[in-house]
Order: sequence, then C-alpha cells, then structure tokens
Amino acid sequence: MPGTRDAEPARGRPRDIGRDLAILDATLKLLVEVGYEQLSIESVAAAAGVGKPTVYRRYSGKAALVAAAVEHRAASVPPAVDARDLRQALLETAGWLAEQIAEQEIGLLGALFAGMRSDRDLAAEMRRILRRDEAAMTAQPFGGVRGEHLVPGAAGLFAEIVPALVVHRLVFVGEPIDQSFLEHIVDDILLPLLQPR
Repeated sequence: MPGTRDAEPARGRPRDIGRDLAILDATLKLLVEVGYEQLSIESVAAAAGVGKPTVYRRYSGKAALVAAAVEHRAASVPPAVDARDLRQALLETAGWLAEQIAEQEIGLLGALFAGMRSDRDLAAEMRRILRRDEAAMTAQPFGGVRGEHLVPGAAGLFAEIVPALVVHRLVFVGEPIDQSFLEHIVDDILLPLLQPR
C-alpha cells in the first residue's frame, strides 16, 4: 500500500548507548574539573557532544545525572569470597571495598562532598547509593562465612566502619590503602568489635 513503511518501530528509536556513556563520562570529568556547583546540564551536553534535551530526556536534573554517573562508575556487588575463616573473609571484603573507593579520584570525592552540603537532592541520591551498597555488603556478609559467632548487626557495623576509615586514609591522611592498613582495620578494629566477648 502506498505511503506505508515496513517494520516501523512502535515507540521510536531505541536509546543510543554510546550517548549514554558519553554523558556519564562527561559528567564525571567535569565534576573533577569544575566541581558540583559549576557543573551544568549545558556544560555536560557540550562536553558529551549532544543536545541539552538529550540529557534532560534521560535525567530530571543535575543531582540525578551526577548520581547516575557515580553508579555507572562503581560496581555495587562485592565479589564472592572463598574464605575459610572470618579474618580472611574480612580482609578480602575490606580490600574489595577499599579498591572501589580508591578508584574514585580524590577530586571527584571532594566535589561530591561539597555538592552534598549545598544540594539536598544530591545528598538524598548519594545516601540512596550508600544504602544500596550497604545492603549489597550485608546481604551475604563476609563471603557467607558460617560457624562464626558474631555480635548482632555485625555486617552493618562493617558497612559503617570500613568506608569511613578508607575515605579518611585516602582523602585526609593522603596515604594508600595497603595490606598492612587492611590488616590493621581487621585485626585491631573489626575482629574485636564483631565478635562477642
């Protein structure tokens, strides 16, 4: 029949994944370069080589865009840990978490901290991501080690303590997360706290 098109999609074009990645990468780069306050949808669109409406079709605003970029950068599920004892499981889980945090540039962490102080929406998004990550860490605590007697809420304590110590070490002390520091966290802090006396 004249004027008809074959195999026409019912809901328009599929989303261009390349554009998605370009937008998220541009967001992270600009966050480090100019900070959260100076970052804008316009600047992200220009850096990604897309129009501003393309960004707004995907994200409701700056906070949602930044949260999506942060989630894209970091894996949220800890690896399966094949550990025979609690200490080894703690070392491996803490090491994975430290690596996840250390992969974030110091400038990015600083931009996020500053942005959270001035933007309630960003603070809410970052807390949502934190709760998601804590849930992932506590769903199968310490590699599923069994037969160990732990205090109630041990996995939650782990999720509160380790990120704080890692961020303090990286951002404020300016030292790397090496094996001796991980052993200090596990032997001197976690094991005494997580096991009942």
